[in-house]
Amino acid sequence: MSAPRQRELLGFAAVGLLAYAVDLALFTWLRGPTGLGPLTAKTLSFAAGCTVAYTGNALGTYRHTRPRGLRPYAVFLAVNLAGALVQLMCLTVSHYGLGLTSQRADTVSGAGIGMALATVLRFWGTRTLVFHNEGRDGSWTG
Repeated sequence: MSAPRQRELLGFAAVGLLAYAVDLALFTWLRGPTGLGPLTAKTLSFAAGCTVAYTGNALGTYRHTRPRGLRPYAVFLAVNLAGALVQLMCLTVSHYGLGLTSQRADTVSGAGIGMALATVLRFWGTRTLVFHNEGRDGSWTG
């Protein structure tokens, strides 16, 4: 893997870890002390994590690209909403379909399994659709 691709992957991972920490901490707090339901808590924690991720990627990982206007932010939100749907689907299946209703089960399914699956989608969408750099085809070969 080339040095620029390593930097991109490491930058995306670092921003993602920070966004994940915000998402997880807020979700746990909203489910615990505040007593919000799992889907409401996940929706709010997602919004906070998404904001952190866009800011970190725009100012850090993909600062060398020149997105214009509101389009990149709108596409970023769409990509992240698709990722959120993956997370919410995991949480819904676990909580309501399988009857795993503890806070721990909600955290594992929504912020663990769901986040891992959504991260793959978000990485592809962020680098390919949002911060597309002219001359880069989006592939990871070579």
